[in-house]
Amino acid sequence: MARNTKGRFVELNKDPEVWRRLGRALREARERRGWSQEELAAEAGVSKGAVQGAEAGRVPKTRMPQTLAPIARALGWPAGSVERVIAGGEPPGGWHDVRAEIADEEVAAIMTNAMVRSIDGATGVEIRQATESALAELRRRGFLADLTGAHQNESNRNA
Repeated sequence: MARNTKGRFVELNKDPEVWRRLGRALREARERRGWSQEELAAEAGVSKGAVQGAEAGRVPKTRMPQTLAPIARALGWPAGSVERVIAGGEPPGGWHDVRAEIADEEVAAIMTNAMVRSIDGATGVEIRQATESALAELRRRGFLADLTGAHQNESNRNA
């Protein structure tokens, strides 16, 4: 039995492939940071042997190793990531965790063009207001960075 992130006991997964997969993900995350095993151990406050065991995918005998959480945290993984990987989820840090960067102006142009093509009778002012409202909502939800100063200055130079 092992404790999950909510402190409840759950059956410990003993499948060697699951632990090898977790070990590969931890090693790849460490290598992406350019750290040695010693550097990760120091950053996580664990022994080098704990890092080696985790990366080797060593199956625990009775409980979840207490060193996995600090190792994952040192690698920037969100809380609960180790448990999600063990349960079959994707490790953090892959392509799906990286948001595409696109300038506000590009999004605005795409939206404006789509509205012009699909909405009959809308005025330029209405389209601009709808675009600005949508951009504000995308920024609020974290899909666009709030770069108002940088883009406005660049826009003013081009005007």
